[in-house]
Amino acid sequence: MQLRIFAVVACLFGALLTPLLRDSAPAVADPGGIHGPLSTSGRYIVDANGNRVKLKSGNWHGSSGTWNGSGDDETDAANFAQENGHRAPLGLDRVRMDVLIADFKVLGLNSIRLPFSNEMITDARPVQGLTANPQLNGLRPLEVFDRAVTALTDAGLAVILNNHTTSTRWCCAVDGNERWNSGQSWDEWIDDWTFMAARYRGNTGVVGADLRNEVRRDTWDDPNWGLGDNHDWYDAAQEAGDAIVGGANPDLLVMIEGLNWIGIPTDLTPHERPMLEPLNRLSVTLKQSHKVVYAAHFYGYIGRHHTGATGWGETTDPRFRDLSRAELFQAMNELAGYVATTPDRHFTAPVWISEFGIGKDAEPLDRAWFGAMVDFLVEKDLDFAYWPIVGFHQNDAGNQWGLLRYDTAGGLRSVTDADDWRAAHVRRLLAADGKTGPVAPVRTWSMLNGIHEDDNRSVRAAADWDSGAHKLVCPDDQRLIGISSRGQGGLCTDATEGALWQPGTTAVKVDSERVSTDWAGGFTKYQCRDGQFMIGYSLRGDKVSAILCAPARLPLAGAGRTLWDDRGDSRPASGEGGDYAHGYYKAQCAATEYAAGIAFSWANARGAHPDALYCRALR
Repeated sequence: MQLRIFAVVACLFGALLTPLLRDSAPAVADPGGIHGPLSTSGRYIVDANGNRVKLKSGNWHGSSGTWNGSGDDETDAANFAQENGHRAPLGLDRVRMDVLIADFKVLGLNSIRLPFSNEMITDARPVQGLTANPQLNGLRPLEVFDRAVTALTDAGLAVILNNHTTSTRWCCAVDGNERWNSGQSWDEWIDDWTFMAARYRGNTGVVGADLRNEVRRDTWDDPNWGLGDNHDWYDAAQEAGDAIVGGANPDLLVMIEGLNWIGIPTDLTPHERPMLEPLNRLSVTLKQSHKVVYAAHFYGYIGRHHTGATGWGETTDPRFRDLSRAELFQAMNELAGYVATTPDRHFTAPVWISEFGIGKDAEPLDRAWFGAMVDFLVEKDLDFAYWPIVGFHQNDAGNQWGLLRYDTAGGLRSVTDADDWRAAHVRRLLAADGKTGPVAPVRTWSMLNGIHEDDNRSVRAAADWDSGAHKLVCPDDQRLIGISSRGQGGLCTDATEGALWQPGTTAVKVDSERVSTDWAGGFTKYQCRDGQFMIGYSLRGDKVSAILCAPARLPLAGAGRTLWDDRGDSRPASGEGGDYAHGYYKAQCAATEYAAGIAFSWANARGAHPDALYCRALR
């Protein structure tokens, strides 16, 4: 028996209205709806005018595969719950695509998470069996996916592309799809993402790239967050995100799930579901700011230390449905919610619960969990996506998880039906808009980590401005404001003055002493010239190599002070920005200052570590 880690994905609901007639459909494209480019402002997603956009999404699965992994994939019995997607979005064998999408809109969804497999991109075997949409038969799976994307966005539903699996099969177990580089290379995965992102660049209704579904342990190895090896999901997500918004499609948001599972699930071995908990120590910084949305999945049958399995792979750890309401809220906040609800930190970002769901036939314990789950989403004002939108039924029997379930003749059973207990929870979730309208500007904080390799987040600065050293450089719209004595960490911000770098100028490397005042007596001091500010620094090991300075658009030359990190932290008492170099001493300027220099010494076994930071007033 294979280890089941997650079985169902998330969707969203909508303004539960009277169902449309079965053969009706929008006559023209909806001029409303969500359109890119979208970006982030603190914990919220915003549109081009700075207004909050709340993703109320559903998962329309099928293109990533419904096949169980054995037998003929065209045989219903070889597909999960006998729901055969025919390598296309589920339900197209039963209902016209335009009618399906009209039904999505009746629910009140405003966006669709649309899973795909890497295999789908190059699969040349023609799709067959879509009897309700015969014009799609004979097309390649990618071409059917194209038509689904167009139909959704024409109807005013935003699309988030989701790389669900490598091979076209049902997820998620120890199935060869555990990591982004399972069954394919790291580079092949990124190449596929640049292809998909660029493919829909002209469609403003495609608003996000959800990088990978449920990154988890395979038979032998765990994924990790920040170890710098071939299993480092943090590194892979950052590289893929840069490839997408740095060239393939700058208008997209980048959705990043945390680690879904690590460890061997027995009562004798360490195991856990970290999700987004590691972000408070190590968050993703893309070269283009304001593009990262973090994601997590919750189901009642899984737990913080429970795989969700029954029998083999099951432990005595509690499932989420076993927790009290207070315990459940605490767990979900520690695993995901805190990223959105903790302001003014390097990890602060929107959180999209991109999978959660439950069956109409659920037991009382699961029903109580679902009610509490909806309460949590409403209270924390999180973006969400229910799994799945579409399912099958015959005389109301079969898999009961779908919000919309169709029989072979296209007959619909909906979550809005009077006999579906989920309807009340769906209504109040979709009615809870939370924050609406303009989002007030907030300070941006981003962390740098050069412990394994360069962390050059700048587009304008030369990539190899200090050959052989590890280089830490802020995004172009931020300035360096914090360093660490060891651990090769840095903190960037746009606080107080926004982007400072003067357009049309280049960054300057400083690797010799040239100071206006002796702000660290007895130490070697690398300092930016008056009118320039630090955007980065470089290290050889933990030894200072150089600093990188950029000309400012303001006449910088304010009063200075020296902060030391050789024996302890020198940081604002507020903790603003967060812990950007966990376990190491740090020096951080105030938000009204800029970093102008670093001091170090070889004397007294100091080892040329960055021991002092020179901070100067912005005004």
